[in-house]
Amino acid sequence: MTRAFDPPYSPLAQSDAHLARQGFSLLGANDVAAWLGASMADLERLHGAWNDLPADGYLKDGGRYRRRRHSCFVVGGAQVTESPHRAHWQPLEYNALHGGMQRWFEPMAAEMRADPLWRRILVRVGEAVSALHGARPWYVEAHPFRIDTTDGIGRPTPEGAHRDGVDLVAVFMLERHGIKGGESRVFEAEGPAGQRFTLTDPWSLLLLDDARVIHETTPIQPLVPGELGWRDTLVLTYRRAGFQGD
Repeated sequence: MTRAFDPPYSPLAQSDAHLARQGFSLLGANDVAAWLGASMADLERLHGAWNDLPADGYLKDGGRYRRRRHSCFVVGGAQVTESPHRAHWQPLEYNALHGGMQRWFEPMAAEMRADPLWRRILVRVGEAVSALHGARPWYVEAHPFRIDTTDGIGRPTPEGAHRDGVDLVAVFMLERHGIKGGESRVFEAEGPAGQRFTLTDPWSLLLLDDARVIHETTPIQPLVPGELGWRDTLVLTYRRAGFQGD
């Protein structure tokens, strides 16, 4: 059996310092709830939207294991402005598998986009990236993901270890259901050091300085052969000076 490595969580008060020093920071679920000023019940209410994610029709490996939506926002301080719906685009430099193509995903549900808790999440992560890189407007792409075991195996990062070409990546773990695998791996982009760990607690959070680290998540498999399992995450990317593809 593969050993599961515990996440090296940062105390909430030291999260910004750890992110600046090592290029990533991890927050436990209770700290995330306190950081957002929300109850776990509030966060689980938001998670209900993951039961209505359309299939990703762009997977070049022919897989059926990924469901997702995509919406964009501009965050400046406490101000959140929703952007007109747009394609998700990445250069081949950052995504050799799916880069260079416009991928039009369905937007997030309107009630979720308007939820005050959702906007608080965008603002709080904006504060983290501003502490790291200086305050400015941030161009945010939001990706609710469900990776499942429809094909017997699900690949959270089919492109492999990568950067996203942004300033900050935030990965919220929402749920693991009936799976094994799904180990997170973070490596220095310009060095040998790395960390591996498995996020299990709903609403724990991984923050990544995208210029300094690369990341990936290993495939998932069902705990019980033939039974469907899944892994739900929310991925937010923050970028200065505009969306990729502009």
